[in-house]
Amino acid sequence: MDADDSRAPKGSLRKFLEHLSGAGKAIGVLTSGGDAQGMNAAVRAVVRMGIYVGAKVYFIYEGYQGMVDGGSNIAEADWESVSSILQVGGTIIGSARCQAFRTREGRLKAACNLLQRGITNLCVIGGDGSLTGANLFRKEWSGLLEELARNGQIDKEAVQKYAYLNVVGMVGSIDNDFCGTDMTIGTDSALHRIIEVVDAIMTTAQSHQRTFVLEVMGRHCGYLALVSALACGADWVFLPESPPEEGWEEQMCVKLSENRARKKRLNIIIVAEGAIDTQNKPITSEKIKELVVTQLGYDTRVTILGHVQRGGTPSAFDRILASRMGVEAVIALLEATPDTPACVVSLNGNHAVRLPLMECVQMTQDVQKAMDERRFQDAVRLRGRSFAGNLNTYKRLAIKLPDDQIPKTNCNVAVINVGAPAAGMNAAVRSAVRVGIADGHRMLAIYDGFDGFAKGQIKEIGWTDVGGWTGQGGSILGTKRVLPGKYLEEIATQMRTHSINALLIIGGFEAYKSACDMAEARGRHQELCIPLCVVPATISNNVPGTEISLGSDTGLNAVVETCDRIKQSASGTKRRVFIIETMGGYCGYLANMGGLAAGADAAYIFEEPFDIRDLQSNVEHLTEKMKTTIQRGLVLRNESCSENYTTDFIYQLYSEEGKGVFDCRKNVLGHMQQGGAPSPFDRNFGTKISARAMEWITVKLKEARGRGKRRIRKTWDVA
Repeated sequence: MDADDSRAPKGSLRKFLEHLSGAGKAIGVLTSGGDAQGMNAAVRAVVRMGIYVGAKVYFIYEGYQGMVDGGSNIAEADWESVSSILQVGGTIIGSARCQAFRTREGRLKAACNLLQRGITNLCVIGGDGSLTGANLFRKEWSGLLEELARNGQIDKEAVQKYAYLNVVGMVGSIDNDFCGTDMTIGTDSALHRIIEVVDAIMTTAQSHQRTFVLEVMGRHCGYLALVSALACGADWVFLPESPPEEGWEEQMCVKLSENRARKKRLNIIIVAEGAIDTQNKPITSEKIKELVVTQLGYDTRVTILGHVQRGGTPSAFDRILASRMGVEAVIALLEATPDTPACVVSLNGNHAVRLPLMECVQMTQDVQKAMDERRFQDAVRLRGRSFAGNLNTYKRLAIKLPDDQIPKTNCNVAVINVGAPAAGMNAAVRSAVRVGIADGHRMLAIYDGFDGFAKGQIKEIGWTDVGGWTGQGGSILGTKRVLPGKYLEEIATQMRTHSINALLIIGGFEAYKSACDMAEARGRHQELCIPLCVVPATISNNVPGTEISLGSDTGLNAVVETCDRIKQSASGTKRRVFIIETMGGYCGYLANMGGLAAGADAAYIFEEPFDIRDLQSNVEHLTEKMKTTIQRGLVLRNESCSENYTTDFIYQLYSEEGKGVFDCRKNVLGHMQQGGAPSPFDRNFGTKISARAMEWITVKLKEARGRGKRRIRKTWDVA
């Protein structure tokens, strides 16, 4: 639980923080450079974590400009000053370009202004330029203090007391252009804006048989263009790190015309604003439009997203990422010594880590140098494993080789969806089908789960059959919770009839159980002695072996969006507390992460037992809260967190105890968490994890060819 207005962590978190003390320390937090959704969540985390450990935390308004100007631009923050900012885009403390800070005179003024408040710890949220400036400031700190002492602006005592400056950075950039981190703050939200536009454009393009050229941000980095192309199944994508080969104009036109020949009514081309050719010459969206119109005569439109990508509400992912990074940044500042170099808090896998700031800055600059020198393979490599993996996956899924150029394996691979529907399942099926066909397999689709499997609802599925599936919610193949146990005889018969050599199962716990049941039955049914692979897909995120399951990000965003609206309603009416029930079975992921991302006062989950005293304590907290300026409350409850403390019970308890102070409302979110279009994360994740699953199946089929090996594997270790 990390509540918006609760005061103290409990349990293991409290023990973890016992060794930290910020007493007597002052932390300054600023946002610099371009704004990014999620910056406010980072600011909030720094402020509240700093206050909790006993430090004073100061807002530095307008970035480095505010630090140079001083005065009211540097103001102490309190707990309430960061309330209700999680859902706000941009940055509430402002950001500005500052030429003055680039000079030593400007940095001298900044140092003097910080010393007036005793600030010797800086948390900088910005891009590589902002972080480089912070590191230079740290290196010059002792010299700046000596100069201030010579000028009579500070005394010698102050020089000794504030002898060193600690700097920790967090990268806020929608472009995801900073090396050393898998994702920067704001990137996921920008992808949400792009995909919303793409989904809207695709409907009108479908109606009129149009080609759309969509230009997205990314002057030096093509991450947004690449991932959005992967997430929407774009026909072509232009990136600065990986320019198209010579003669790309003809190749692109051939690809577009082939897609139209397959009865595809639209074409989507995505262009990064910094797209270039192999000679480092710009490739503009207008140039692409002219080419398509001239060569093919297609009705073509250009849409430039611009600053739309920077705006709007931050996604659940960005709120959680920024909050975790903010907490880690404060811990890093408190643990720093005079010899500790400046660090940047990064995301590695699903964990916040600290990396040397200047090493990451140097790697980022090396990417640009590689592009300038036309070493594009090096540029892709320097972007990191995730970028290179996305690019390779896109190429495999976007371009189909002629049938006579694909070596046939004579293997039949079937795909089935099992359990409750989860957003991203269709993207996973599309990816599996196309990768399987590219590997030379014949792909079969099983409809309506194992029930349909037993009844023989099996059809061959081709490359074009799965076109446009990435943005579709639910399960196009159909899915049921039926397990294969009582149908094993019929399923074995169908596998023999259709000569199925491998099976990819996409689903939640039922998928795991089904794979285990089939593996255990191999002794009785020779047909089951094939590679079995499971892709975890459940909004509850309650299956073992994976930190994130397919569909959970979309479900979490649905929870957070609803909570934002409810909080707005509660703020309007004042003195109102909402009790929200989320899905998840016995897993508290949606309630816990939803509470963190929405700024809830409490989150009741199965994994953290609670009793009537905890409920009473939370009621008392809300009663006190109503005396402040934040006169609203939000409580999340996981649907199976307690057999006796039901949503109705908690609602009635709060209503009774809050009489005369606040009133209550309850809301059961239900299946709305399973519906809707998949988020960009789930589209991309489903595409990549399913591609990895098919790669494993292909390897196992080659190994088992002629040897009849029995293998089972659950695929969850996908980058």
